Amino acid sequence: MKKTIVLLLISLFMLQSCSINSEIVYHKDAASTSVTDIDTREFMAEMMAMTPDSLKQKEFGDMDKLPASWTSMYDLAKKEGKLKTENPDSIRIMKKIFMKSTKEDHKLAALSFKMEHFLPEDYQALKSFTKTEKLPLDQNIYNNWDGKTLTINTDNFNLKSIEEAIRSKSSKEETEKTAGMMIMFFKKIGTTLQFENKIQSISGKHDWLKQIDDHSVRIEYDLKAIYDNDTKLKNADKKIIIVTE
Repeated sequence: MKKTIVLLLISLFMLQSCSINSEIVYHKDAASTSVTDIDTREFMAEMMAMTPDSLKQKEFGDMDKLPASWTSMYDLAKKEGKLKTENPDSIRIMKKIFMKSTKEDHKLAALSFKMEHFLPEDYQALKSFTKTEKLPLDQNIYNNWDGKTLTINTDNFNLKSIEEAIRSKSSKEETEKTAGMMIMFFKKIGTTLQFENKIQSISGKHDWLKQIDDHSVRIEYDLKAIYDNDTKLKNADKKIIIVTE
C-alpha cells in the first residue's frame, strides 16, 4: 500500500466515518498554532476484521512507516523523494506543517496534523500552497487574529478544505456525491479556540459556538445543518469578535 500521507488520510475518510478534533491556540504575537487529531480506531478495527490474515501485512504494512513523532511535510517529502518545489514560500510552509501517528496495541489509533506558529504572512502563503496541494485543514485558521482581537467569519464554519481534499483524490462520479456522503464520513467534528490571554468580551452569537472557560471557546459542527438548507439556526451572526486582555 504505497500512499502519500494525504492519500492515506483520504482513504480513511472514504472507508469509514471518523471523529475529528482540532485546537487553535492564538499567541500574543499575532501568530497561531493549530493541531488536528483524527481518530482512526474504529476504522482500523473494522478494516482489520475485514482483511484476511494473509493480506494484513501487505495492506497495512506501510502504516508502520508513519512517523511516531512530529515530522514536517518537508522532511516527509524529502524522505519519499517527492519534493517537487523550489518555491521558497512553499518550502517555508512545508517546514511548518507537521504530522505524526499514534498507536494503541500496535494498531493505528490516530493521525495528527500541526501547523506551528503561523503568522499572517504564512497564512497568505498557505492559500497559494493549497491551490495545488489539497490539505484537510480547519477553515477557522483563516480568521483574522492581530494578537488581541479575533474576528471570526462564520462562513468558515464549513468543511470546504476537507471536501476539496476528498475531491482531489476521487473519481468524477465520487466527486458528484461528495456533499451527500459527508455526513456518512464523519461522526463528530469540533474545534477549540484557545487564547494565551483571558477573553475580555465576545460580540456576536452562533448556535455552534460556546465559551467554555476564561481562555477558550468551542465550535461543534452540526453536519446535518451544513448540508440541509432548510435547517434554521436560532443564532447565526456572520461575524463574531473575541477581544482578549
